[in-house]
Amino acid sequence: MTNPVIAVLGASGAVGRAAVRELHALGHTGLRLGGRTASALCTVAEEDPTGHDETVWADATAPDGLRALTEGCDIVLNCAGPTYRLRATVASAALAAGADCVDVAGDDPAAEDLLAAGDPARDGRTVVLSAGALPGLSSLLPRWLAGQGLDGVSALTAHCGGLETCSPTVAHDLMLSLTSGGADGAAYGEALAAVRGGRRVPRALRAAEDTEHHAFPGRVALQPYLSGESERLATVLGLDRLDWYNVHPGPAVRALLNVLPGRLAAGDDPAELADRLFLAADLDLAGREPYYVMDFELSGTASGRPATAGLTLRAASSYRLTAAVGALAVDAVLRAGVPAGVHFARDVLDPGSVVRHLRDRGVADLRPTGAAAGADHVEEGVL
Repeated sequence: MTNPVIAVLGASGAVGRAAVRELHALGHTGLRLGGRTASALCTVAEEDPTGHDETVWADATAPDGLRALTEGCDIVLNCAGPTYRLRATVASAALAAGADCVDVAGDDPAAEDLLAAGDPARDGRTVVLSAGALPGLSSLLPRWLAGQGLDGVSALTAHCGGLETCSPTVAHDLMLSLTSGGADGAAYGEALAAVRGGRRVPRALRAAEDTEHHAFPGRVALQPYLSGESERLATVLGLDRLDWYNVHPGPAVRALLNVLPGRLAAGDDPAELADRLFLAADLDLAGREPYYVMDFELSGTASGRPATAGLTLRAASSYRLTAAVGALAVDAVLRAGVPAGVHFARDVLDPGSVVRHLRDRGVADLRPTGAAAGADHVEEGVL
């Protein structure tokens, strides 16, 4: 496809702005930048070296608020939220305009809405959901790791988290994820649960409030958390056990997260709690450098003997990781690398291509260990 029209919703946000840069780096120009604040969009457009990006007012929460953005475009990249409130709103608008769509989030609720309205594959259209850091990269990296030096895999331990600002969208989505975000109206995941014998086991693990982990500087809190994405990853890889930990380096955020379920159950205003969350993130970050880490260790066999393969990713921001995955998904759809229908990024993006992009673009530093130590020289990545 020559000169496709790519629309980016939420282009002036933390993810959207980074996604615009990633799309430019992939050779896409003349982007249509959508959002609610004209001045912020113009600032993003001024970064286009070709000067061909255009700005369009767009609001997914307003009637016909996406018409000007979606009409005449080939694909929409949605970087706006809150995810679990919008669900399939943006993807549906794109499909109605005859365009494909990539959503950096969306997850199961969006997929359910889209399929309930009729499979887009009937019209030859493609939607890719969960094309972000977590979910998205959180499954792509273990899938890549499983192919590096191991004959078979049986167990995965993951630690993901960091110290960075918390956008309003992320804060609101976190509130919503406590009661939605998963399949069939369930919560996004379950605290303390893990996979044992290939199945979810409630309360299999315990939280650690003040501990150390080799991939994270300083003292951190570890919160076991099993999401639907992680369960599906365990099935795809054929894992017997999976332990997944969300890592919280900041005491202010962790203290608030500990009381969130109770405060919501008591009737506290979710919007007020979201405000407290991103203020807590700023407090934890004060005077410190932001970072985000994904650390994975797979156990299995190599040449018939027990072996492990590990990978630690370090980046300055999870937002840029999300932007990179979203841009790669857009590029894959435009190159006809993704079939028509509704898909999750973890299932249709090539993990090796994602790893190479993160390394070559300097998005993250990737350090393999164990059986994966020599894989593709990814240790040469630059933060």
